[in-house]
Amino acid sequence: MAQRILFVDDEAPIRELLSLFFRKKSFEVSTATSTGEARNLMDGNPFDLAILDVNLAEENGLQLLGLFKTRYPKVPVVLFTGMPDEDVLVQSTLQAGADGFMRKTESLEMLHQVVRKHLASAG
Repeated sequence: MAQRILFVDDEAPIRELLSLFFRKKSFEVSTATSTGEARNLMDGNPFDLAILDVNLAEENGLQLLGLFKTRYPKVPVVLFTGMPDEDVLVQSTLQAGADGFMRKTESLEMLHQVVRKHLASAG
């Protein structure tokens, strides 16, 4: 059975690119554009890993991280951002419970490696 990833991002091109990329890598991918949509998906489906955008339109991915970690503490969550390189942001996401942190400028293969690493350590 394919491992399930929840990917939350409000930018359609990024969401579609990553969905296609991970599906080609034999993952089952569900996507959401907002925290509300993500909550609905989380409630109805068990996920093996979540990738959350830090800045969702008018929302904060860190709040969704907190909710996700409260409900599903063993599920790895990787925060994903296009924001400039700020060590403070990285530290705050890790302190908030994120298992990993990626920048949107990094390669898809690098993101795949991070996902595989966290799935291996969770399973």
